[in-house]
Amino acid sequence: MKIPCQKTFLSPAIACVLMAMSSASAHAGDVDLSGLVQSDTHQQFIVHLRDGSALREKEGAMQAALGRAGSSLRMATGGMQVLRRMATGPMVVRAGKALDRAQAGAWMAAMASDPDVDHVQVDRILKPALDPDDPRLNEQWGFSNSAASLNVRPAWDKATGAGQVVAIIDTGRTRHPELDANTLPGYDFISNGSMAGDGNGRDDNPEDTGDSQWGQPSSWHGTHVAGTVAAATNNGQGVAGTAFDAKLVHVRVLGKGGGYTSDIADGMVWAAGGTVRGIPRNANPAKVLNLSLGGQGACDRASQAAVDGAIQAGATVVVAAGNSNADVSRFTPANCRGVVAVAATTARGARAGFSNHGRGITLAAPGENILSTLNSGRTSPGAPAYAAYNGTSMAAPHVAGVVALMQSAVDGRLTPAQVTDILKETARPLLVACPQGCGAGMADADSAVDRSIEVVASQ
Repeated sequence: MKIPCQKTFLSPAIACVLMAMSSASAHAGDVDLSGLVQSDTHQQFIVHLRDGSALREKEGAMQAALGRAGSSLRMATGGMQVLRRMATGPMVVRAGKALDRAQAGAWMAAMASDPDVDHVQVDRILKPALDPDDPRLNEQWGFSNSAASLNVRPAWDKATGAGQVVAIIDTGRTRHPELDANTLPGYDFISNGSMAGDGNGRDDNPEDTGDSQWGQPSSWHGTHVAGTVAAATNNGQGVAGTAFDAKLVHVRVLGKGGGYTSDIADGMVWAAGGTVRGIPRNANPAKVLNLSLGGQGACDRASQAAVDGAIQAGATVVVAAGNSNADVSRFTPANCRGVVAVAATTARGARAGFSNHGRGITLAAPGENILSTLNSGRTSPGAPAYAAYNGTSMAAPHVAGVVALMQSAVDGRLTPAQVTDILKETARPLLVACPQGCGAGMADADSAVDRSIEVVASQ
């Protein structure tokens, strides 16, 4: 655990105690405390075990190790229980009651002192990265011919997304005539029944039952994101999608209050075609993963492993930068290595005031007043609808759609590294300077498609 005692959100005394505990053994594992800042209390954690550990395969041994960590503190945790093993190997564990930051940090350090443990982190809850707005627009300015647009219309003469699959790792799907024909079977990865709101845990039904909490209306966030990627076009109704002939796979990871990192990471692995214990493989692996979600803190090890696995499988991981008007380095998974982190722009060609920024941004895309598919239900699904939202959540799917166009134009032959390089190489400057840092500039769909064709032709 590498934190100086005087530079932490915990009290200096507690921080120093944790450092002493973690360094007591030469074999102590690492402790990632960055996730503690996100909430006053924590109940779920991810434990990474060392290679060859007996705890990995023997649940009884793992349970005993959890008990030892708790008893060493003489602290009531309500009993730690193993929930499951993640696709990338770590164990997800849950306390019987919520722990405050000091208690959670102390338990993590105690667990890391076990010689079989390599790393311990909070299983933090991430949330949709949107800043909703009510007014409906008469047109989708991001698809217009203005200098601030995505410049996608000329790209449609060369590619429409056909043959490509985009995974929408979000709140799930609702039925919509603009989306149904382009939607393939997905999966619900929300393991917590109360968070899922559908009466059960993980299953093969990714329907969005609503993320309403405390009487607030549901966002239908995944439906809005999906429409920006691949809403039906030239059908005489509604809106257009960036890559309107691409197929969509909904991976439901966000429910009431958001979604756990462990569920999101497993959803990413599955979406890209990887193996998740107890769940059938995705029959339609995605070349593009869209994550319009996030939370505060450094990129944790579980998230990075999932990103690395998706990239290794050939998928480009597109992530919303976040809506805190702050440096993207403080927000995960946009700060994970290898992702395409997307900032949001306005119809004036400027960075949206809410959008995160900084050196970690890859590029920008339309994210203010974005009209897309939605649902009219307040807390449970209603009729298909349309609405305009603001957010980097809306910017990311524009770029995910552009990636689908690029891959469609070259039969999926671009690597994720090539995709990222081309996106940055072909981006154009924002109309209004972005001194805070907006990456390579504004995504340019037509130039990106042209350059993709050139790159593959030269291979």
